Amino acid sequence: MKFLKNKKFNNKEYSVTDEIKFLNRREIMYGFAGLATNLFSYNSNSKNIYSDFRKVIDRDLTDLKTIRKYNNFFEFGTSKQIWKSAQNLNLKDWKLTIEGGKYNNSSLYFDDLKKRFSMEERIYKFRCVEAWSMVVPWYGFELSKLISYLEPPSSTKYVSFQTFFNPEQAINQKQSWYPWPYTEIITIEEAMNLLSFLAIGIYGKDLPKQNGAPLRLVLPWKYGFKSIKSIVNIKFLENRIPSFWESIEPKEYGFWANVNPQVPHRRWSQEFEKDIGSGNKYPTEIFNGYSEWVENLYSRKMDKNLYF
Repeated sequence: MKFLKNKKFNNKEYSVTDEIKFLNRREIMYGFAGLATNLFSYNSNSKNIYSDFRKVIDRDLTDLKTIRKYNNFFEFGTSKQIWKSAQNLNLKDWKLTIEGGKYNNSSLYFDDLKKRFSMEERIYKFRCVEAWSMVVPWYGFELSKLISYLEPPSSTKYVSFQTFFNPEQAINQKQSWYPWPYTEIITIEEAMNLLSFLAIGIYGKDLPKQNGAPLRLVLPWKYGFKSIKSIVNIKFLENRIPSFWESIEPKEYGFWANVNPQVPHRRWSQEFEKDIGSGNKYPTEIFNGYSEWVENLYSRKMDKNLYF
C-alpha cells in the first residue's frame, strides 16, 4: 500500500468554531433554510460522496448540549448522565498502539495523528440500538486513510479496536465480570468503506470525554455500540474474535449490528426511533439511510444474521 505523506494540518477554524458560528457559517455558505439538508467536507481532495446525503439527513442537527449530556459510555456507568464521571479520563500523551502490518508493535501519538491526516467535517445520523438517534457534525478523517498508512498484512480480514482500561479513572471497569477492555470488530472491507470515520471533534470543538475523546470510530450505518470510543489499540486479524457486547449477549448485540427496522431487538422494536434533540419519532431506515454507500458490502451475505 502507498505510504501517505505527512500533510500540514490547519486547525485554525476548528479551534475557534463554536456552535452558533458553526450553524451560521453553513447557512451563509449554502444559502438554505434547513441545515439538516446539507453536508460538506473541508478536504477538497476527498471524493465528493456527499452530494446526495441531503436525502439521508431528514431532521435538524442535535444541539451540542444534548450531545454532551446524553451518552452511553459503559466504562463510566450505565445511565445516560455519565458526563461528570467521564471527566476523570486523563487524555495526556494519548497514543494508539498497532498490532500487525508494517508498523506492528508501534505506537502513534494522538497529536501526531492530527498532523498526519487532513481533516474534514461530516454530518451523520447516529442510531443507537436502544431506538434513539441524533444528528451529529463530526470532525476527523476517513478510517481508510489510517488503514492504508498502516499497511496491514494481505491476510487481514478483520480490524479490531480497543478502548482504554483504567479502573481508577473509569469506575465501572472495576466490575471485573465484564470482558474489559471494550473491543469492537469490523471487516477490513467495512473499515475501508468511505463512510467509516475516525472522529476527533464535534461542532468544531474537541470531542468531549463523554463522547469518546480523543479518538473514536463512527460507523453511521451500524448501531451505535459499534462506534467504539476512546480508542487505544488497532489490531489486524485474519480470524474474527468476539466483541464486547457480542461476548455478553450475542442474541441482542451481534457482530454485524447493521441498522434494520425489520429485525427487532429481543426486547423492543427497531421500526421507529426517537430523535433525542427534538423528541420527535421517525421511522428507521435500512442501514440508517446509507444503503447507497454500504449495501454492496453485503450483497453476497444478505441474510437475517447481518442485522444482529
